[in-house]
Amino acid sequence: MREKIVIIGGGFAGLQLARNLNNQGKYKVMVIDKMNHHMFQPLFYQVATGRIEPSNISFPFRKIFQKSKNIQFRMTEVKKIIPSENKVIGEDGVFTYDKLVIATGCKTNFFGNQKMQNLALGMKNTQEAITIRNHILMTFEKMIIERKASDDGNWNLVIVGSGPTGVELAGAFSEMKTNILPRDYPRMNFSDLNIVLISAGETPLETMSQESQEAAEKYLVQLGVKFMKNERVIDYDGETIFMQSGNSIPTNNVIWAAGVTGNIIDDFNKENTIRNRYVVDRFNKVKGYDNIFAIGDIAYMETPKYPQAHPQLANVAINQGKNLARNFKKDSEKDWTEYEYIDRGSMATIGKHRAVVDLPKFKFQGFLAWYFWMFLHLMLILSVRNKLAIFFNWMWSYINKDSSLRLIIAPSKKNPTEQ
Repeated sequence: MREKIVIIGGGFAGLQLARNLNNQGKYKVMVIDKMNHHMFQPLFYQVATGRIEPSNISFPFRKIFQKSKNIQFRMTEVKKIIPSENKVIGEDGVFTYDKLVIATGCKTNFFGNQKMQNLALGMKNTQEAITIRNHILMTFEKMIIERKASDDGNWNLVIVGSGPTGVELAGAFSEMKTNILPRDYPRMNFSDLNIVLISAGETPLETMSQESQEAAEKYLVQLGVKFMKNERVIDYDGETIFMQSGNSIPTNNVIWAAGVTGNIIDDFNKENTIRNRYVVDRFNKVKGYDNIFAIGDIAYMETPKYPQAHPQLANVAINQGKNLARNFKKDSEKDWTEYEYIDRGSMATIGKHRAVVDLPKFKFQGFLAWYFWMFLHLMLILSVRNKLAIFFNWMWSYINKDSSLRLIIAPSKKNPTEQ
């Protein structure tokens, strides 16, 4: 009898675990995800700004596992886990397991602000990135029609959160304002279009080195981004965003990049969660269970090096998936290896020839960091076809300072049967 392993979630952690168990004869692996594809999240901002197509960073699970002899995929949303019966209850079926691995990742954290959640734009999946692209491009189309009568809110594009996602979006939109919009809308003056980045802290990229923080702020200023520091957003009504200091900005375009929270499964083991992450031991075993594991962003693992648990980064997720796969392959749990995170560094790009890279032994910024960022992200893309497609788009944008991917693709408001 082959051991049945069910993996909930096909993000970086879940996918790495599955790929490392691929064609291992003693396992029968089932990957469950509510999406039918794996998403390369670090490049969502390029989808949102029309630089690359969503298909270039989306990889169908059935294609990934097409030649696998032991991995199956089911597209459904998990609603419940019944540990006493070793069952997972999905929206469209029931799945049994010998070992269960939860790799559900995280979602945008709106910190309990329901109005912000309803009205602001998040960016944690492909659909949300496309929604941002549609929304921003529709705003420009409205502006060209309304001209001087255009709502003030259309002229302010506000990004909340100054981590890598926030600064990368701000840089990309600023370059769009300078290089692309004047060509697409030659009769409009975009000097009044404001790209605003709101930070609760003193500097952007607060988790990176001081050199990188200073360089990032310098690059944002060079690109014309209005960087608002030490400002905490408290409300948004769809027309105006309000801050704790009393400042406010009229805007119809708010992108929320101010944090994430674990995507926990309702009612499962809530007593052993910290900050919406399942408490696990050094082997990623969920507290209270012998055959249930959690890996990636959803796992809260305290170690001497990381007493507040690991950062929710792709590198952590990937290596937890690999480590768990190695442990599963061993004959006895006595031989299992504890997970130890090795920080390989962090990076962010803020427009053409502007990036920051923090490696364990040295740090660098500028055009060299930008090329390094591009090379590393290109190498992490799964398929050769997608690597080539992204490389071509990047080279075209580099040479022409333009792209041809500004498509507004939204559901039709008209009944398809109507003529």
